[in-house]
Amino acid sequence: MIDLDIKGFFDNLEHRLLMRAVEKHTEENWIRMYIGRWLKAPIEKRNGEAKERTRGTPQGGVISPLLANIFLHHVFDKWMEREFPAVEFERYADDTIVHCKSFTQATHVLNKTRERLEKCGLELNAEKTKIVYCKDSNRKVEFKYTEFTFLGYTFRARPARSPKGRRFKSFSPAVSEEALKKMISEIKRLRIHRRVDMSIEEIADMLNPKLRGWIYYYGKFRRISLKYFLHRLNVRLLKWIRNKYKALRHRVRAAKLWLKNVYKINPDLFAHWRFGVRP
Repeated sequence: MIDLDIKGFFDNLEHRLLMRAVEKHTEENWIRMYIGRWLKAPIEKRNGEAKERTRGTPQGGVISPLLANIFLHHVFDKWMEREFPAVEFERYADDTIVHCKSFTQATHVLNKTRERLEKCGLELNAEKTKIVYCKDSNRKVEFKYTEFTFLGYTFRARPARSPKGRRFKSFSPAVSEEALKKMISEIKRLRIHRRVDMSIEEIADMLNPKLRGWIYYYGKFRRISLKYFLHRLNVRLLKWIRNKYKALRHRVRAAKLWLKNVYKINPDLFAHWRFGVRP
């Protein structure tokens, strides 16, 4: 497969081509006018100097993802349907992976994609764009790249077991290291072990929206990879207990028992407890 990465995508969108794409989706002149004005609105630097924009759409702008999708829908999606109708692909904004049956096909599709994007004012990132060999128990050829990350999931060969108990390697997804680091960083930022002013119910109310989002998204495949991180959250809750209650400060076993009793009384208090990561 091909892991595509467009160099400076949001900064290099050509306004003329982008407006042509927008015009295919609306006949309302006022919509076209406001999008055109917004694209050309100057950037104000920290020193107050205004810099004119001739290309690109600001990252973080509320309409930027929509415009990016409209642009790539015509530049890439529709082009792929015409040029390579048998080749499947997935795209989310400018993150794209393309499925190929052989290295020869992948090389051909990649070269044509590079030419197509250059015609539309875009360039592939040479360092991040790569052809990946989906190595598993049935595909054993040695190759430079044998894994890729897409939308927070890393796809690579992983140990698996058939219904009959046979062990083998399956090319499958699991939460990526980058995503785990971001989740760990977010938990550290909240410093819940220091929030002795809050009750455990208030701690749960603060954490559960984030936990539910992570679990619903990253808990679909190879749940054990996510559960390891969630077990660390239970350890942080133990630190909170020992900081909040002086009688338990130096009694680790008693603090664990306290948390287990909370779980017995209300096993659904924390989203990760419902996920199976109980204290």
